[in-house]
Amino acid sequence: MRIDLHVHSDASDGTRSPAEVMRRARGNGVDVVALTDHDTTAGWDAAAAALPDGLTLVPGVELSCVHDGRSLHMLGYLFDPAEPVLAAELARIRDDRVIRARTMVERLRGLGVDVTWERVRELARGDAVGRPHIAQAMIEAGAVASHDEAFTADWIAEGGRAHAERYALDPERAVALVRAAGGACVLAHPRARRAGYVFPDELIERLAAAGLTGVEADHPNHVPDDRAHLRDLAAALGLVVTGSSDDHGAPTGDRIGAETTAPAAYEAVLDAARGVVPPTP
Repeated sequence: MRIDLHVHSDASDGTRSPAEVMRRARGNGVDVVALTDHDTTAGWDAAAAALPDGLTLVPGVELSCVHDGRSLHMLGYLFDPAEPVLAAELARIRDDRVIRARTMVERLRGLGVDVTWERVRELARGDAVGRPHIAQAMIEAGAVASHDEAFTADWIAEGGRAHAERYALDPERAVALVRAAGGACVLAHPRARRAGYVFPDELIERLAAAGLTGVEADHPNHVPDDRAHLRDLAAALGLVVTGSSDDHGAPTGDRIGAETTAPAAYEAVLDAARGVVPPTP
């Protein structure tokens, strides 16, 4: 069984529709896929309606959190999307995403980049607007040649000239909210050094004590030594280890299934959740 517990659609910053993500997952030989768009569950219904034979959908979300002033991402699975406190926090994060994105567009224009809010919003196709949409608009405007070039200190990386802060959750509160909504939490890519997502063991220990279910050790942006360290840490803390592609469609090379989760770890995530039952065709 091939299990990928972290993929994105154009409900947030992916480039493929939820239905196409499901088709591509099955086409890549994946048996279980989690749709984890940023701060939104908007793609769940479309993904469930388009499930091909043999594919199970794990409804999820990638929650925006902040630790010591740096972005941290938390994967929530199988929670009740109607739980009022969590739903309100997701809406607040999405609303602030719009404010932040508009601010960054204004700053880019002040730096001479010919991007427009209208184009960024068009690329986002909804309220889950993010920096990848701004980066795409920058590419179209000829300011940069790639997403990687946009995500630098010159432009929209954290601390960059056009970067703007936004509302995000404390990670321990995020774990508590997802658990209260019946779900399970896994810490996303905690050693993705190139992207700046590097967090100390002490934080992972605190999150484990707060109810974290697992840690995403096998990720395309994790080097072998970090994967091994995270596996050892997870074993010491009683956490499961997951593997995921973190596919965003075209920008990441349509890599669904590039990293996978062991069936026993997937079962542990299911056991930790008491919310939504994974839909099958």
